[in-house]
Amino acid sequence: MSTQQRIEQIMAVLKSHNLVTVDQLVAATRASPATIRRDLIKLDDRGAIVRSHGGVALKQFVPLQPTTPEKQQRNLKQKQAIARAAAALVQPGDAVVLDAGTTALELARCLVHLPLRVFTGDLPVALFLSAFRQIDVTVIGGRIDNSSQSCIGDPGRSLLRGIHPDVAFISCNAWSLAQGVTAPTEEKAAIKQAAMANAGKKVLIADSSKYGQHALFGVVPLAAFTHIVSDTGLGEEYAEQLRVSGMRLILE
Repeated sequence: MSTQQRIEQIMAVLKSHNLVTVDQLVAATRASPATIRRDLIKLDDRGAIVRSHGGVALKQFVPLQPTTPEKQQRNLKQKQAIARAAAALVQPGDAVVLDAGTTALELARCLVHLPLRVFTGDLPVALFLSAFRQIDVTVIGGRIDNSSQSCIGDPGRSLLRGIHPDVAFISCNAWSLAQGVTAPTEEKAAIKQAAMANAGKKVLIADSSKYGQHALFGVVPLAAFTHIVSDTGLGEEYAEQLRVSGMRLILE
């Protein structure tokens, strides 16, 4: 087997597994551990993989933001579990920022029994919460991003930077220990930065399927969050890396 054929086989294994070890790649390719390690160094130099103490994973890039209907069909049970855990961080009377996204919508469903002041750029979230009298909803304003049905631009950023909420919940399309939270557009990244700028609790709500991926624009490193709420699909290897790095991680 040539080097190129072996690397293609390694990439095929990585595409079908969340995390693999050198031993697993040795078994798949019938190459020696030393050969596999040399191949992994090449792939790492190309930026194609992410290496960790637990093994190696394919580095995934998220070039575009999926639409809201597309996202609603993905990992619903995980998002509901994340929402229930995240809701426990909210107290009656809190001022809360809810970022755009389907996980934020599931979180909104878990908050309807509380008197709250909610700021959001997500139109479905705002319309849903507006039906409950005990919740005062403010839409941050700005231009509407069609793919996410949410507000972007200077008006929203200005409002968010002028408030000091008790909790800000930030969702994302991609997150990792190496790149932090990233976003597919500069405007979405800026809104997320403004949303958490002055918050008491800064909470990332992100399902495990988005971990290890990255988009073009950086938002913040994971260390900027007071809490990270995800699901148990994250895997013990990645969870341990986050905890060792000092993250306050909640898995449901």
